[in-house]
Amino acid sequence: MMKKAKRVFTAEEVAKHNTENDAWLIVEGKVFDVTNFLREHPGGKRILLKEAGKDATEKFRSFHAPSVLTNYEDELCIGKVGSSADMEKYRKKQEKKAFVEAMGGFGGLVPYGDPSWYQGFHSPFYNDSHKALRKGIRKFVEKEIMPFVHEWDEQKKFPFELFQKCADAGFLGCVVGAPWRSEYCGSNILGGVLPSEYDVFHTMIIIDEVSRCGSGGICWGIFGGLSIGLPPVLHFASDELRERIVPPCLTGKKVICLAITEPYAGSDVANLQTKGELTADGKHYIVNGEKKWITNGVFADYFTTAVRTGGEGHAGVSLLLIERTMPGVKTKQMQCSGVWASGTAFVTFEDVKVPVENVIGKVNQGFKSIMYNFNHERFGMAVQSTRFARVCLEESIKYAIKRRTFGKPLIQHQVIRHKLADMARLVESTFCWLENLTYQLKMMDHKTAFLQLGGPIALLKAQSSKVFELCAREAQQIFGGLGYTRGGQGEKVERLAREVRAYAVPAGSEEIMFDLAVKMAERKAYAVEKALKRLEASL
Repeated sequence: MMKKAKRVFTAEEVAKHNTENDAWLIVEGKVFDVTNFLREHPGGKRILLKEAGKDATEKFRSFHAPSVLTNYEDELCIGKVGSSADMEKYRKKQEKKAFVEAMGGFGGLVPYGDPSWYQGFHSPFYNDSHKALRKGIRKFVEKEIMPFVHEWDEQKKFPFELFQKCADAGFLGCVVGAPWRSEYCGSNILGGVLPSEYDVFHTMIIIDEVSRCGSGGICWGIFGGLSIGLPPVLHFASDELRERIVPPCLTGKKVICLAITEPYAGSDVANLQTKGELTADGKHYIVNGEKKWITNGVFADYFTTAVRTGGEGHAGVSLLLIERTMPGVKTKQMQCSGVWASGTAFVTFEDVKVPVENVIGKVNQGFKSIMYNFNHERFGMAVQSTRFARVCLEESIKYAIKRRTFGKPLIQHQVIRHKLADMARLVESTFCWLENLTYQLKMMDHKTAFLQLGGPIALLKAQSSKVFELCAREAQQIFGGLGYTRGGQGEKVERLAREVRAYAVPAGSEEIMFDLAVKMAERKAYAVEKALKRLEASL
């Protein structure tokens, strides 16, 4: 659609266009010609006609999310208001923004709407490279993702080109964590960050900022399969397999997913039933079985698949790279409560002939390769859950300020302030724990982190999903019917409320996480006690 020429109008000029055949209005300082949109308006034409010729900014804010303005701007915006008073108002706004940034602030500055280090608080964790990346990723998300989230979610898919955009922008490589893998995806990192500077805090910032879109489906769509399906290939596959698979995945050309969960086994990985039988000539595995709830399975090119090639239990599981082009691979999109755009699939393998060269790691030792990535996977889930909880809080604060009930803003009701305070204390404390464990991941080598942080990260994963669940519930209470309606002002809240279970169960349910954390703490306590006894005996 051809864009209309933009002009500068006075408020007096706009006021003349106030009829059904010629209806203009002002929103956020921009002039919109809604004449041909009157009958298309979801609320009917009468609502728009009441505001024709006027500044409808306040009414707009009361009924719509900011993204609505972005979606219709190209089609309906014909210019902006340019009176001297409006220009002065804009100048003061810019001066205020510059002052806030000079004081160390960043973003929308809604209280608790961003981490404290965005709002001028001091932190030992972040340097200029982190700030540059933060600025770059926010700009990308607000331009390339935010305006389209609802549309993509309703369509239950997003354009495949988004992977390429993420790679070209310089952040898709974060899916395999730190260090940055320049040999596979180049050295261009968003914000001008040098590969030598890149650490786990950069990874956290990227995931956190993308999660601001308020859609688990988009986050899982971009990061989900790559972050759990690719690391086993990167760390354990043969050189030939690694060189063939990793570069196209990290440059947005191909997608890989992890196929472990089955209709018969989820967290109980040792009881997997998908089988791979070695052919008589020893050159292929014939794979038969089903996988369920496979993130990105609908559109993935590769499947890092747990297959039983040996006996019972952990010792009989191997990882095979199965390719979509192999005959016998079938996928079907599952109808889940949430994360719609992520391509969650039921995958069927029927006599799939897989070359032995596609074994990832050693035969019958696939469980070790699976466990190797647990911390990375659960860390990513915790980052997303924590930001989603924060999104619920931020949206609630913004809505409670503008919504009026019983003659005053919603936020002036004590019960609402109590809800917001409860959400804020949980979000802030959880994020502090997240920063602490992120720092430990940065400072520890992988072996030490695997032994020391498995329990704490499991607890953090469970903590973050529980906080997310509470914040989603309270946000829906604050939004009322809008929080129960797809689209509109409560869009993010409604969607996130449906997606809580996708964070409370996958990557280890809360119950499994609690049990694991205490088991690991118990083992550590026994190990320390044993070591002390040996030390005493030697003295």
